[in-house]
Amino acid sequence: MRETRALVLIPARMAATRLPGKPLLDIGGLPMIVHVLRRAEVARIGRVIVATDAPEIAQAVKKSGGEAVMTRADHPSGSDRIFEALQTIDGAGQIDTVINVQGDLPTIAPEDIRAVLAPLADPSVDIATLAAVIRKDEEHTNPNVVKVVGSPVNATRLRALYFTRATAPHGEGPRYHHIGLYAYRRQALARFVALPPSPLETREKLEQLRALEAGMRIDVTVVDTVPLGVDTPHDLETARQMLAGKAS
Repeated sequence: MRETRALVLIPARMAATRLPGKPLLDIGGLPMIVHVLRRAEVARIGRVIVATDAPEIAQAVKKSGGEAVMTRADHPSGSDRIFEALQTIDGAGQIDTVINVQGDLPTIAPEDIRAVLAPLADPSVDIATLAAVIRKDEEHTNPNVVKVVGSPVNATRLRALYFTRATAPHGEGPRYHHIGLYAYRRQALARFVALPPSPLETREKLEQLRALEAGMRIDVTVVDTVPLGVDTPHDLETARQMLAGKAS
């Protein structure tokens, strides 16, 4: 049932400050957004649609055989954009699970996209996301690496207690690099986007803290690796090399 009632939405906009126009940047002959789209399609968890405010992104997606839906340009976050897209696509409320895949993850593994759904088998979970064990020493103290602090549920799942840019938790043991891919119950997404920004969200600049501060439950599937997020020209070149290697 979940597969027929799940929807994968990929928010995409042209206005990224560090790498303008990045959804359309070429990687191996295809725009980056199309790489993400195809990986989400391979995951086979439901219909996949790009939600965008840019006609050129929608055109590129459709040219590659994908689906796109236009949204307003003034959304403060990708979560708001996917909620508008959901209402446009499924005003009747048939979809019960929404997966938000960032449009700058061209190397995301399809099996990891599928893995984000696992915690939602527990009816007490509102939102699910991903993380991987930090293995590089410098990432423990890098504020650009968001850490999730959580209580283990089982060997591959945590219940999130906090997300932070600080080095946490203290002491011996693994730390987890949060991966910004989410699966929402429809009602949870509707509640989340209706909430005002929260104090800790504003302080840490981490949107997911809004949900935790409101008492919503976020569980985390632990996967093996962190996908490359493309934010800089160096990231773009790395992605080109990685995907060229897979194609060779």
